[in-house]
Amino acid sequence: MASPRRIGAPDAKNRGLLLDAAEQLMLDKGYAAVTSRRVAEAAGLKPQLVHYYFRTMDDLFLDVFRRRAEEGLAYQARLMDSDQPLWAFWDFSTQSAGTALTMEFVGLSNHRKTIRAEVARYAELFRTTQLEALENLMPRYEINLGDFPPSAILFFMTSLSRVLVMEQTLGMSSGHAEALAVVERELERLEGPRRRAPGGSDEVDAGPRS
Repeated sequence: MASPRRIGAPDAKNRGLLLDAAEQLMLDKGYAAVTSRRVAEAAGLKPQLVHYYFRTMDDLFLDVFRRRAEEGLAYQARLMDSDQPLWAFWDFSTQSAGTALTMEFVGLSNHRKTIRAEVARYAELFRTTQLEALENLMPRYEINLGDFPPSAILFFMTSLSRVLVMEQTLGMSSGHAEALAVVERELERLEGPRRRAPGGSDEVDAGPRS
């Protein structure tokens, strides 16, 4: 029986370079442009190294996604502990780079079942942790939960932020200023004017969101 093919160490520098290169290719040219040759070229490495660290291209895509998703989950948890968690969550949700990467993975998942399963798993995890945090926050804002269930508030915020970013990438802007004004007016009513602290949500790395 043939022995399993050796895979490079998960913490190797070259592996990280390949992940960075694949992610940037997705952002710059879309997931269809991500091939082993292009990834290696962008990373400044030999093409055979791609399959030294990743058995298949699906494995490469999955590791790109998981790396950023885990960073996003950790960052989101820190946001919920900030002085203005709703402002922080809104700013995090409306970052264009992170949403763009998410949408590339959504597009890829239409063609790859393994990718689709992982995107769905993390999306549910993001939504669950967001809902738990929001439910814990609601008492401080004196909101009538019968009129505004936390799950509905969360769905509206995440859906609106995603549509805004998607349309901006297409060059659309109709209604954006008005929608943003409504959201920011309500956030200011609940948490006061937005304060950006060092290390705030405008400084987080791009990564998939729910």
